[in-house]
Amino acid sequence: MAAMAEGWFNRLLGGQQADAGRARLAQAIADASPYPRILTRTTADGKLAAVCANAAYGRLAQKLGMPDPEHGPGPGHVVPPDLAPDAAGAAARRVLERLARRVPPSGAVTDEVAISLSVMATPSGDDEAWLRVSVMARPDEPAELIWDLADITHEHHALMDMAVQRDALASFLDNAPVGLYSVAPDGRFLFANQTFAAWLGLSTEALTGGGLHLGDVLQHGDQEGRGEAGARPIAPTWEGGEAKLCPPAIAANSAAEPLRLVGVSQTPVLDPEGKPTRYSAVVHDLSRELRLRGTMRPVEAEFRRFFDQAPIGILVLDAAGGIIEANAAFGVLCGRPDWPGQRLAALVREEDGADLNRHLMAVRRSEAVTRPIEVRFPGQAGGANPGRERVAELFAASLDAGADSQAAQLVYLVDTTEQRSLQAQFNQSQKMQAVGQLAGGIAHDFNNLLTAMIGFCDLLLQRHQPGDQSFADIMQVKQNANRAANLVRQLLAFSRQQTLVPKVLDVTDVLADLRNLIGRLIGETIQLKLVHGRDLGLVRVDQGQLEQVIINLAVNARDAMLQGSHAGVGGGELHIRTADWRPDKPSITLGGEMMPPGDYVLIEVSDTGHGIAPEHMAKIFDPFFTTKAVGAGTGLGLSTVYGIIKQTGGFIQVESPPGQGASFRIFLPRHQPTAAELSVARGEERGSSPDLTGQGLVLLVEDEDAVRAFATRALRNKGYTVIEASSGEQALALPREQLDRVEVLVSDVVMPNMDGPTLAEHLRQRRPDLKILFISGYAEDALRKSLARADNVSFLPKPFSLSQLAGKLKDVMG
Repeated sequence: MAAMAEGWFNRLLGGQQADAGRARLAQAIADASPYPRILTRTTADGKLAAVCANAAYGRLAQKLGMPDPEHGPGPGHVVPPDLAPDAAGAAARRVLERLARRVPPSGAVTDEVAISLSVMATPSGDDEAWLRVSVMARPDEPAELIWDLADITHEHHALMDMAVQRDALASFLDNAPVGLYSVAPDGRFLFANQTFAAWLGLSTEALTGGGLHLGDVLQHGDQEGRGEAGARPIAPTWEGGEAKLCPPAIAANSAAEPLRLVGVSQTPVLDPEGKPTRYSAVVHDLSRELRLRGTMRPVEAEFRRFFDQAPIGILVLDAAGGIIEANAAFGVLCGRPDWPGQRLAALVREEDGADLNRHLMAVRRSEAVTRPIEVRFPGQAGGANPGRERVAELFAASLDAGADSQAAQLVYLVDTTEQRSLQAQFNQSQKMQAVGQLAGGIAHDFNNLLTAMIGFCDLLLQRHQPGDQSFADIMQVKQNANRAANLVRQLLAFSRQQTLVPKVLDVTDVLADLRNLIGRLIGETIQLKLVHGRDLGLVRVDQGQLEQVIINLAVNARDAMLQGSHAGVGGGELHIRTADWRPDKPSITLGGEMMPPGDYVLIEVSDTGHGIAPEHMAKIFDPFFTTKAVGAGTGLGLSTVYGIIKQTGGFIQVESPPGQGASFRIFLPRHQPTAAELSVARGEERGSSPDLTGQGLVLLVEDEDAVRAFATRALRNKGYTVIEASSGEQALALPREQLDRVEVLVSDVVMPNMDGPTLAEHLRQRRPDLKILFISGYAEDALRKSLARADNVSFLPKPFSLSQLAGKLKDVMG
């Protein structure tokens, strides 16, 4: 009987462990995506129940005004159909529920839905958000669904703006005060605008789909063709001139005039072999001109109004590509007041000019509207958009230049600058996020290795004096390990995952302390000039990170000036200037980010080097991008600067006129310190050399054997009694009398099976006053959610030295 009970208990325990394993696997699947993801299971009553979700999904649910799902799945957890609970979201709910029903055994189904928002809950005031939803069955658990969601609101708005502009173009052509048509070689109508169809008393559909031919509605308007008996139908090959527009008998509009005198300009559209594929024409109503007097014909006046007020750029070009006429929208787009009489190719960027000429030549040969191309207008000082590049899609069509006209082509330009800017910002954020995640993972593994290397070097140095032969070798190992640790810190700074220790600083004092170091770094051939602003405001930043930013910029400036000098021996000037900065309107940084107005402290680092090439400007903050020779740099200097400044909440702008050096301008938010912050700052200025020895029972939990071995020896050498454990489970298995005497827990945060915060929760159930020090190769910010589960804890990032570990532990123990 006892054996049966023991077997039942083991099966129950195994089932519980299996359930826990499945739950961890499900959570790992959710956390594997950087985008919003949730796993659901269909209940017995056919409803969806949440299994687990990642943090990004929780933030999305909060943005949409749903309850906070941060506390894990449960009855109140938000599942995708719950994102649209009100009556206005009924259509969205139907789409989401249909997706759940249509999930195939393998693969995924995707759709886009609009979710209603509370206008008061969103800073932008939008009343809806657009989501791209993808659903697939979990491969190892077909009963569970994986929902991936992406917020595509900005993308949807950009596409809607483009559609509005294109609809405006179509409306402009359809409602132009002239008739437009296109016919096949046999005379059948292929296209007609509403103006031309209305003159005939027909709809455009009836004209193009009713079997009518060109000769059915157009007759020659000369003396020979007048009268019913002498009417001569127009042939498709006619080159144009005056004609009579004759509504057919099937016209439903009885108000159509029986005869209308028109002027027709008709041109053939040829295939590559020179054979006509269709004939296109522009038809002017001449009868109205004949009835009205005045120097300005009404048709021309109406057309001019449409032309000038069109929301897109419209140009008329001659055969050489010169601008004969253009509307106001084009003047705003090109940003130059001197466009009249110039060639269009001369106004765009030089690298786009050749492609534009080839495109216009191809259009002239085919005499048809072709697929658009993209052109860029660099703008010009004093223009409508000084210094700002504009991007546009260009549509072109050929014109039949009459005897008294030089017009050869009609060009339409649709401004796509804002759409391109949004797309570039989205692509840049995706790239930086992916590289940042990679950098964070690499840094964690390296930090564990470097902790052991630096730690054991410290232990060896305790047994060797500076005069020993081994002392210098050990110092070489430690110095190179510290260099590797610095490289890891640069990776973390770029990915904005570095643990910062911000404090109130005067930038003037920081630069004064760095002056001698910077002078040694740049050498004697380069002159350093520091200009300190008066009554400079204070900032709250990590001092080490700020110093690293300034040093990286100074070294980059030095290399640029030496590289541009003869044989690398020339000199130059490095200017570092500080000032208070209060912009009264937003500005755009190099990465396309918007810097709001406010109070900032400006740090400007300028040089007299060769500058930054325009083709490199967009890539200077990319990790590992460098123009230096192989071995001369890692390419992480500017990317580290970018990461530190963004993590600190600041902004960075770059200016580099060709051949005139480069200027990096850093804007840090001005900080108003409290009395407590000023007191801490004064205490740090006095400083002291603390005693690192101590006493007490320490429980050390670390899954990396080398790190655990070093930390154990280091703490025992400082006087502590240390109990080791390689996992949370092993620590909890220690005798109860030992655990009750533990004074402080030193534990890694991320460990297999049971992590550090979970272990701390178990131990504090027995010892609520237990002191806790977490150590990790990940940055503290990246572990913020995990550390929030354990209150009143301290954190020490890896890699750390013997003195850093002992000093932090003594601070924790008070």
